[in-house]
Amino acid sequence: MSSSDDLLELAHSIARRDAAGARSLRDEPTLARAVFSGGASRQSPSPWFLDEIKHYVYAGDTLLHVAAASYDLAIAKSLLAAGADVRARNRRGAEPLHYAADGGPGLATWDPKGQAAIVDFLVASGADPNALDESGVAPLHRAVRTRCTGAVRALLAGGADRNLANANGSTPIDLARATTGRGGSGSPEAKAEQLKIVRLLEV
Repeated sequence: MSSSDDLLELAHSIARRDAAGARSLRDEPTLARAVFSGGASRQSPSPWFLDEIKHYVYAGDTLLHVAAASYDLAIAKSLLAAGADVRARNRRGAEPLHYAADGGPGLATWDPKGQAAIVDFLVASGADPNALDESGVAPLHRAVRTRCTGAVRALLAGGADRNLANANGSTPIDLARATTGRGGSGSPEAKAEQLKIVRLLEV
């Protein structure tokens, strides 16, 4: 399995929590170091959308990025054991930890406990909780913006800087108090998470 289509098929399998994905990695451990040469763009986003987890694949992503976005701890462990790079950066500068910080309270794909566990694991494995992507955004900014209390708590415990400003000058508490514009941020679940996050960051 080496083509971009095959790699994308495996990404879908991981996002579905399909056992076939784990079998493929056992049979071909070199896939742990594979990098997507193509990915979502403004001209062609749809083929690269993982509907199972509501997430796009971008050029430079790895299967560890997909496992992180899926909160799949078992696959993440297998990938790192096979040589995956926990600090791999895609074309937008996002590392697997950035993806693990994303979520959507109220969505079927959201799993707060699983999300916190994958964040803990990636940080323990060498991920930098203060790594900035090309837009100047750290994992904590993403977790706050997407209203994921478990991820915020795990990132803070892992050394994330609660005072780190993003490229626009906004700190995590600024993002916690503001309307984010993120889809679903006005839902009852997201508003409840927002209050918890504000309390966490105000300590």
